[in-house]
Amino acid sequence: MRLFLAINLPPDVQREVAAATAALRECAPELGWVRESKLHLTLKFLGDQPEDKVEDLRGATAAVTARHRELVMTLGGVGAFPNFRRARVVWMGVEQDPRLELLHHDVEIACEGLGFEVEGRPFRPHLTLARAPHQLPTERLRPFVRQARKTDYTTDVLVRSIDLMQSELSAAGSAYTTLASAALRSR
Repeated sequence: MRLFLAINLPPDVQREVAAATAALRECAPELGWVRESKLHLTLKFLGDQPEDKVEDLRGATAAVTARHRELVMTLGGVGAFPNFRRARVVWMGVEQDPRLELLHHDVEIACEGLGFEVEGRPFRPHLTLARAPHQLPTERLRPFVRQARKTDYTTDVLVRSIDLMQSELSAAGSAYTTLASAALRSR
């Protein structure tokens, strides 16, 4: 089972993000754009795991969320990893927030306790909007970057849970299933 831990967005926010970035999709349709219903913040990618890991992950995630209160996550701004000139991933930013950072840290520690490696890179919260199968040609890059900088969207999202997700790959793309949801303590 291909698993990851995520903060899923409410459908209305997914629609708003998709609408706010529609001009970007039109500007570079050759990118692999994430479908609206799949927009989320990945806290930890776990990769292919045996089915018996699901219960351990469910318990570990519930233990983490029991120690954290609901929080507000602010979305906005468009960027690319590693940068626009060599974009591999186009993203919408998530404002750095100490409570979100601590939640992520505790998820990493809980997963480490189950035998998963701790992510070596700093936590850069974002929503993946698109993946680039190849570098955009220069004549396409400039209008794309201009459009990305013109994308003016910001919203706050109340984070109520962490979800254990399964991603099933097929020729038609990936399908996500929520296997477990661990609620954060209410405000």
